[in-house]
Amino acid sequence: MFWLWVILALLAAATAGYFSWRADVKREIPYPWLPATLRALIVLTTAMLLLAPAFTIEKNEIQKPIVLFLQDDSRSVNDALDKESDVYEKDVDNLLDKFSSDYKVVKWNLSGQTDSLHNYNNEVTDLSAALNKVQEFYGTQNLGAVILATDGRYNQGINPLYQPLVLKGNLYTVGIGDTTMRRDLRVAQTFANKTVSLNNSFEIRADIVADKCRGYNNTIKLTEDGNVLSTATLNINSDRYDRTVSFTIKANTPGLHHYVITAPAMDGEENTVNNRRDVFVEVVDEQKHILIAGHAPHPDIKAIKEALKGLDNYKITTRVNNDFPNLLDDYDVLILHQLPGQGYRYNITIQQAKKPTLYILGQRSDNAAYTTMPKPAALNINTNAPRNVFATYNAAFNGFNLPQNIRSVVDKLPPLTIPMGSIQLNPEAQALFTDKQSGTPLWMLGQGAIPTAMISGEGLWRWRMYEYKNFGNTDVIDECIRQTISFLSTADNKNPFRVTLPKHVWSDQEAISFNAYLRNANNEPINGPDVTLTIKDSSGSAEQYNFERTGTTYRLNIGIRAGGTYTYTASVNYNGKTLMSTGSFVVESIPLELMQTGADYNLLYSLAEKNNGAFFPAAQMSSVYDSIAKNENIKPVIETNIETVPLIDRKWFFFIILLLAVAEWLLRKYWLAQ
Repeated sequence: MFWLWVILALLAAATAGYFSWRADVKREIPYPWLPATLRALIVLTTAMLLLAPAFTIEKNEIQKPIVLFLQDDSRSVNDALDKESDVYEKDVDNLLDKFSSDYKVVKWNLSGQTDSLHNYNNEVTDLSAALNKVQEFYGTQNLGAVILATDGRYNQGINPLYQPLVLKGNLYTVGIGDTTMRRDLRVAQTFANKTVSLNNSFEIRADIVADKCRGYNNTIKLTEDGNVLSTATLNINSDRYDRTVSFTIKANTPGLHHYVITAPAMDGEENTVNNRRDVFVEVVDEQKHILIAGHAPHPDIKAIKEALKGLDNYKITTRVNNDFPNLLDDYDVLILHQLPGQGYRYNITIQQAKKPTLYILGQRSDNAAYTTMPKPAALNINTNAPRNVFATYNAAFNGFNLPQNIRSVVDKLPPLTIPMGSIQLNPEAQALFTDKQSGTPLWMLGQGAIPTAMISGEGLWRWRMYEYKNFGNTDVIDECIRQTISFLSTADNKNPFRVTLPKHVWSDQEAISFNAYLRNANNEPINGPDVTLTIKDSSGSAEQYNFERTGTTYRLNIGIRAGGTYTYTASVNYNGKTLMSTGSFVVESIPLELMQTGADYNLLYSLAEKNNGAFFPAAQMSSVYDSIAKNENIKPVIETNIETVPLIDRKWFFFIILLLAVAEWLLRKYWLAQ
């Protein structure tokens, strides 16, 4: 069709030129072919505008490889550099000047800022978050190399060696500081369940790490209100020492308990601020009634029952097929296997339950029925198209304490069968397990007015069977199930008003936040009445705050606080009654940057090797340029951009038509005047 219009345009131009020539011959114009040609060109160019053709323009642009210098700006780096900071900063400038001619140089601190590269005043170090930010920002660009300059010490986020990092460029590391060990004994990390049931025994674990403390022989203590509850003897016979100590105690009284783990200082130890850790555990006094319901009998249901067997604080009821209760008022927690289900008679009852629930997806799950229900993830799934995925443990998960060998167990588990489609984690939720390849959440827990949990597919029974086959027990999978149910059941408080904190131990550099939840008689979250909060420090000084409303709940940020122990009382007047919620929290004035001393070159070497780079001490920083310059994979790329431009957008084309018309008019004017 296009060529037909082209032929017609040419015929029109030729016709116009012919009639113009014939008329000019009769007028005896000296050169009749010239205005005829101009007339034909005018008609042709005007017809071209009517056809509105478009031209393709190809532009080639050379993109230099990007070299991103990522500087650790934490306090520990300042201590490591000491008096050599000026020399170090000059070496950095010289290195980046070398790159500037052939590479595009970008300078970041760990927060992604470019204007405070050498301030060294950050109170925390999160290497994994900084590398993730690089990946997100430069993932599609010509990133040649990332140069990470740090002492290798991190105190927030996960170990960068274990994060799923896929950098487009190579990662080079520059080690800052001295690797010489200083005498230091520290309680590195603690592990304890957030909630336990009354009269049950529970465990609190602590990782003890010691450097150059050979000969130390003392007792690690677990205390509450100054009373020693349990002890563990520590004998250190090497310069590098790492051991986990365990304390088993019984939950004798309900409420929130504040425990302290202390390790006496070693002779000659300078840094003693890291010899203590605080632990909070809530003891609940109530037997919870749990309903396990399934669309049909399934081995997963039996696996969950086996995992919960022998726990006195739970009463278990099992229903399958259409044997579902008409009312759910008597149940505290629901475990729903493939429910709500396709064509299931009691879907409406489930949707109206508003109970803490563990959902287990399967081929009979009803995707549409989940739309209006509280859940930890947004679903858009096709249950008729299942797929098998392998799980991996999410190292950033901190919802509750799990056995130490969880990684080794998960690595040997068979796949979980999940539906095709999208499963997107909600902002307030976190994943315990994810798909090893795609990162799809497989086991999720969501906090809120109604806490929920979800397992994305079927196969728990196979997980228990394989754990027993490889390890002789089912402790890890059973503990995951128990802790998930504990998370749901503890949150289901009969008190319609409750206040929670994301954690009970804060640093003096963190802003402390509270969440408050109020429910009406129908168990629906509301936030009409005003909620006040009174906070007292250890000296008895009190401050009062008002919660802010957000959605159907309350939220409050009180900012940072000085180190010490604080108690709080929240109250609300509702239906003529005053409802209250009390608790406590601790603010540690221990600088996180002082929790560990010295540089960790081993981490930096392994990180560079894993990401196809190389490690260099700060004194050999100039060698980084030679290594990158010799890397044949780091090179410019030619980016081709193809642009389609309609002829009608070209203004010069109109000037051509105008010029042709003016030329013809002037010629005729001149010759006819002769």
